[in-house]
Order: sequence, then structure tokens, then C-alpha cells
Amino acid sequence: MSINDTTSAAVLEELRRRPADLRRVLFTGATIVTMDAGLGIIDGGDLLVEGDTITAVGRDLDVGDAVVVDAVGTILTPGFVDTHRHAWETQLRRIMPDVDDLGGYVIATLAGYATVYRPQDMYVGTRLAALTAIDSGITTMLDFSHNSRTREHSDAAVEALIDTGIRGVHASMGPHFGDWDRQWPSDLTRLKDRYFSGDDQLLTLRLAALATDEIGGPTIAYGPELARAARELGIGVSVDAVFGTASADAVLRWAKDGILGPDVTLIHSTGLTAEAWKAMGGSGTTVALAPTSDAQIGLETAIPAVDEALSAGIRPGLSIDVEVALASDMFTQMRALHAIQRMRAVNAVYGTARQPSRITTHDVLDFATLQGARTNGLADVTGSLTPGKKADLLVIRAEDLNNMPLNNPIGTVVLGSDPRNITAVLINGEPRKWDGRVLDVDLTTLRGEVHASREYVLNAPAV
Repeated sequence: MSINDTTSAAVLEELRRRPADLRRVLFTGATIVTMDAGLGIIDGGDLLVEGDTITAVGRDLDVGDAVVVDAVGTILTPGFVDTHRHAWETQLRRIMPDVDDLGGYVIATLAGYATVYRPQDMYVGTRLAALTAIDSGITTMLDFSHNSRTREHSDAAVEALIDTGIRGVHASMGPHFGDWDRQWPSDLTRLKDRYFSGDDQLLTLRLAALATDEIGGPTIAYGPELARAARELGIGVSVDAVFGTASADAVLRWAKDGILGPDVTLIHSTGLTAEAWKAMGGSGTTVALAPTSDAQIGLETAIPAVDEALSAGIRPGLSIDVEVALASDMFTQMRALHAIQRMRAVNAVYGTARQPSRITTHDVLDFATLQGARTNGLADVTGSLTPGKKADLLVIRAEDLNNMPLNNPIGTVVLGSDPRNITAVLINGEPRKWDGRVLDVDLTTLRGEVHASREYVLNAPAV
């Protein structure tokens, strides 16, 4: 077979000709990395998608009336899950690649650029982030939208997620600095009623907050009042800037107040005390690591807290964080964490007879898929190629120049592949990338919108 036949234009045309709810798609002959402990890896396997759902995984499945995608020479994996990205900033990506510390980022971005953002700038940045995520195999993205200056700013961010077709989690928070309408968190009720009222939809809503009042003041710091608001709405909570002794003390207060748990995600979690980790692990609280952010920006210890999380019984999700200074893709996060942890493990026992405790490529792929879905409250929906879950999946070419020959599929995904090898992305059963190209995007128009927004943000006086 020709690898180019895997995702041909003719197959896409046939897929789109059929009504989405009646569509049956059978991927055949692939190496299927299910990330489901009961299914494992299936060589020469088939995967059937009916409508928006994976209905069967195995070998020699009945074709029936399905559109057949010849996937020999490819790896099928779950889509990656980003547990924390400030998507509105994306038209400023890599504007400060060598930022010295958190303070430098905060002053330039949150106290500066953020204050001049219009709703249309929120839309442009968030849409660009989501399209880039899809291109690099991220099918679920939590947008930590901490520039909700008005209702219109929030609406623009949500509508950008809708328009891209990504499985989006809108985590809403008021801004740190500058003028804003003080409509948050009460506006979460309106947002939920307008955009998140369905039980079976691509978008979900969370409340976003900071760990302490050191940066943005008490209004946006997590505590009993915000926990109560989230509980009344039936939504989860994502807490950013969780690092250092002040955050560790806050974690212990939250544990005492009973406001930790599986519906709460603590982001970064660097430099925390053993007592804080014990409280987090005992309550089932989830953790989102930002491997390149912690290391490159130098957040507290600057070391991603994967060992601490695993010791507390927490398998973390992974996240991109801020594109103003960091890479956009999940491959970078997996490789950075894999290298940093294994370096630390070997260094810790150097000169002794002890054996290092190293994480594996399977671990980091698990963090980037199934554990990311669990962290975002979506483990029953996505994160593994399990029959009954939604069809969020990647088709990765294993016979490309940088991947052939295929000797170890997980090693190839984590250490060998990059976005150019992703020939197809399905989200909720719908093709969003095909034959290596993100679908339904006018790049010329998008480029003009991105450049116009960037020029406005860079040149408008901060308020």
C-alpha cells in the first residue's frame, strides 16, 4: 500500500458526504496504542468509529457499510490532552523567549498587554491556540482564561473554542490587573446557561483561580467562597500558580476546609511541602504539571514535580502554559519531563549502589492522554482508545523519514514524532486534520487577523 492512501482526499470526501451521526469509519491495519490497560497495544489492528464514538477495537473487524481508512504503516493513539494553557496570549507567542522569571512574565503580560485586550483579541488568540493544538495532536485543551474583563471577553474566548471544533475546557477567571467589570465569578452562571447546558457536548466549564493573593489580590484567590460557587454550579476548579511555601500553607487550609478533591486541579505544584502533598494525595486532588514552564521560567524549584506527585499517589496531567515564552506542542512537554526526571533519578543515586527510579515513555504518554483527561474531569469521555469513549484520536505516520522502521510504537510517539507526522486528527469523530493539513482554515485570512490583533495589543497604551 501507499502511505499516502492512508488519509486520501477521496476518503475525506466520502466521510464528509455522510451525515455525522450515521457515519461509520473503520481504520485498518494500524499499530493501535490504546492507552487502555486492558487492551494494550494491538499490532495490525482495526478501530471502528460510529458517529462520535469508538465502538470496537481489535483485529479483522467487520467492515459493513463503513468508510475504510487503510492505516497500515501508521500508529493510532488517543489525542493529547492539554490541562492548562493561557490561550488568549497566543498572538504574542515567543515574544519573550528568554524571560528571566515569573515576575518578568507577570509585569510584561498580565500587568501590561492583558489590560488592552479587546474581545476580538481574546477570540483571535484563543482560536489560534486551539488550531495550533489540533495541528500538533492536542484534541482536548483547557483554556485557563484569566483575562475575563467583561462578559464579552468571556463570550469571545468560548466562541473561539466552538469555532475550531476542539474539545475545549473554558476555565474562567477575572484578570490580575487593570480595569474590568467585576462580573466574575457571578457571570459563570450566565456562561453555563448559554454555552454549557448540554450533557453531551464538546465544551465544559470550570472555575479558574490562583493559589494565593500575592499576585492578583484576594478576589481571584481560591478559598471557601469560590469553592462554594463552583460546587453550586456543579463545575470543577483549576488553581494556577501553586508553588512555594505560601501555596503549601494554602493547600493545608483547603484540606482543613474540605475544598480539595478530584474536581480540583492544582497547577505546577512546585516547591510544596511533604504535608501539602500528603493532603493532596489523600483527597484525590489532581495535578497539572507544566514541565517546560517550570524549568524555563524558573518557577520556585524549577523542577517539574513529577516525583512528588507519584510519591503521593497522583498521576499528573501535562500542560503547555504560556506560548509567550514556551513551545506549543505536547511532544515537547513529554520529552522535557522524560529527560528531566530521568536525569534527576540517576543523579540522585550517582556514586552509590542504589538503582535509579526512572519514569518511562509509557508514563509520559499516559500523562499526556489518559491522566490529562482525568485531570480535566473527562476520563470517561476521552484519553484512551476504549470502546464507548468519544473518538478523539491521532493517526501518526510510522514510516516517515524520522520514524522508520517502527520498532517500539510508544517510543516512536514520544521520542521520534512531531506534528508533521500527524496525518489525521479526529475529535468527537469529526476529521479536524487530514493528510497533514488542519481543515476548514483560511490561513491567509487568519494570518491577517493575527497580525492585526498583535499590532493593536503591542501599540495600545496599557490601562
